[in-house]
Amino acid sequence: MTAAISTDRIGKQYRIGARRSRPTTLREAVTRAATAPLRNLRELGRHGDGSDGANLIWALHDVSFEVKQGEVLGIVGRNGAGKSTLLKILSRITSPTAGRARVRGRMGSLLEIGTGFHPELSGRDNIYLNGCILGMERAYVTRRFDEIVAFAEVARFLDTPVKHYSSGMYLRLAFAVAAHLRSEILVVDEVLAVGDAEFQAKCLGKMQEVANEGRTILFVSHNLNAIQRMCPRSILLEGGRLAADGATAEVLRQYLALSPESSDPARWLDTSRLQRSGTRETYVEAVEYRSGDAGSGEHAYPDGPLEVRLRLVSDAARTVGGFGLSLHDEDGTTLLTADTISSGLVTSLERGRNVVGLRIESLHLNPGVYHVALWVRGPLGRLVFDRVESAFTIRVVDLHPAISRPRAEGPTTCEFRILEAP
Repeated sequence: MTAAISTDRIGKQYRIGARRSRPTTLREAVTRAATAPLRNLRELGRHGDGSDGANLIWALHDVSFEVKQGEVLGIVGRNGAGKSTLLKILSRITSPTAGRARVRGRMGSLLEIGTGFHPELSGRDNIYLNGCILGMERAYVTRRFDEIVAFAEVARFLDTPVKHYSSGMYLRLAFAVAAHLRSEILVVDEVLAVGDAEFQAKCLGKMQEVANEGRTILFVSHNLNAIQRMCPRSILLEGGRLAADGATAEVLRQYLALSPESSDPARWLDTSRLQRSGTRETYVEAVEYRSGDAGSGEHAYPDGPLEVRLRLVSDAARTVGGFGLSLHDEDGTTLLTADTISSGLVTSLERGRNVVGLRIESLHLNPGVYHVALWVRGPLGRLVFDRVESAFTIRVVDLHPAISRPRAEGPTTCEFRILEAP
């Protein structure tokens, strides 16, 4: 099968550090322009290929892979691993410093909210503008116009300049245009995370429909369940390099292994810099967890309870619809979920730091290592404020292996209660 995308040892280098001051006179500007070639040659000789320069970094380095036509490829990696840089190169937004990338077919990209939209034009005009950029006839865009508008749910605002749209409206229209117009390749970055849960489900359904039509999809997400459901094959980027390429289950296992282990559960663990998705109006800054019987981070099976407290930071006083956690095995399969939204209660937060918590009475899990995801949702449970896919890990052990007990298999339910604020 023909490759829709192929990359050959591509790399992207950026210069970091202080920016040179702008020239203030015409004479200074002319002098800088005249001496620029010699200055650049001196810097190249000083740093070689740039990898030794203190102010040069490789966002991508020596990345090679192929994507066949009609394939759905997941791309995972921690923040700063090079995922967005890779997609920008493939979308021809930026050019590689080294290597080359070949793309066969029209590409519809959704990398940032409103990518390719003109803020002064209306939603209607931007639909036709994007169609023109993708090389489509006006008649074809007109035939798909009603489908795009219905999916985006922005009919009332079609003739309003998109600069006045909310981020959600902007995103809905941008995704609808990218998914419905005739592009052979669809590229979607983590931007979908700013939508509410209903819209995310709608987008994933449309992407599955697009995949069934035989179109090629590149999907970047921190939502591992979505990656596992959508993508038979995935690649893992780490430190700008290709760390793994293969079946999604195996790649996700390696990805989860990159998450830091928690050695002291009785202390607050900083989660503020971990990979996450959501609006971050409220986010999980730190987590503390305790086991009842085993201590030291080891949780007895099946009797050991688990208490988890979250330190939430909110940019304003607000009500959240729910917070919770889920435990995943090393394949990324969800085995246990506890979400306060099921209780029908809401939690009021003050501006700044807040502490909330819950206690799972019994884990009912086999011995092993489990990865814990955390999240906070909006008032109706639809908008995702924050989701940390792999916040920490716990080790479940059997304190009494000689006692015969029935073993849990597959997903399990659990009883939990909300802890009072300290």
